[in-house]
Amino acid sequence: MTTISVVTGANSGIGRATAIHLAAQGHVVYGTVRSIDKAGKLQSMASEAGVEVNLVELDIADDASVRDGFARILDETGGVVDVLVNNAGVGGNATAEECPSSVHLDVMNINLCGAVRCLQEVLPGMRARGHGAIVNVTSVVGRLAALAQSPYVSSKWALEGFSEQLAQEVVPFGVRVAIIEPGITKSAIFAKNLEMPNLTGPQLCEAIRAADFGGYVYTILLTGRNKNGDTVAGLNSGADDFITKPVDPDQLAARVRIAERILSFQTQDVTIFALAKLAESRDPETGAHLERVRS
Repeated sequence: MTTISVVTGANSGIGRATAIHLAAQGHVVYGTVRSIDKAGKLQSMASEAGVEVNLVELDIADDASVRDGFARILDETGGVVDVLVNNAGVGGNATAEECPSSVHLDVMNINLCGAVRCLQEVLPGMRARGHGAIVNVTSVVGRLAALAQSPYVSSKWALEGFSEQLAQEVVPFGVRVAIIEPGITKSAIFAKNLEMPNLTGPQLCEAIRAADFGGYVYTILLTGRNKNGDTVAGLNSGADDFITKPVDPDQLAARVRIAERILSFQTQDVTIFALAKLAESRDPETGAHLERVRS
């Protein structure tokens, strides 16, 4: 019997790899994406692998969108989904002290409630048939919290707790619930982070806006003094995701402010490492340049 699987957030990263892998194992795979027009890489990789991933547009943050998307899937499969992989999600970087509740709610609505919306569409059928599997992709930070990711960490701990109680609910009906806790994985989730700029740092934001990065940021070097007056330095490697999208001054300033909190010192100088403009660099491998934006 053919296994019918649905993978949410199939357009990139873990979701894309999972959808293609399951298809290669003989599953009939439906991959949910927010925009089919932007799923070219997924389609190309599936074609290269000699498999098919059926694309369905839906937004897990929206009740009606999830209902409509799964209605299409269930109509095409005769009401059957054997495996649901709840992978779609966003990041969320902010310290607890500075993060408004609205950001926590936004991240929770996607990372927790999005999974709930999707499983509620397939669980009645699984229960009636007496078998099925729900795989919730959480994170290692759902087990061990990470600094300055307050909304993201909270949402992943919530999803893990939800998954454990869900497993107790459905085990009598032959339905299995599993959680996957990936570590740091280079994927598009970094480009989808919800950032919360610190409103007390407008001067830094303006300095970043005025700087000519000539491309995309790949890391930040901070130097300053700690409370004992010692000169210290630290790298905020979390800026790596700015390689994947144009620099946003407010988000970049937020990263600097978060790094200051983590490193517990007052920054005196910020050096931004950026990729040089292609037009000005003959060799991309040596095209990095520095922009000092505050001292």
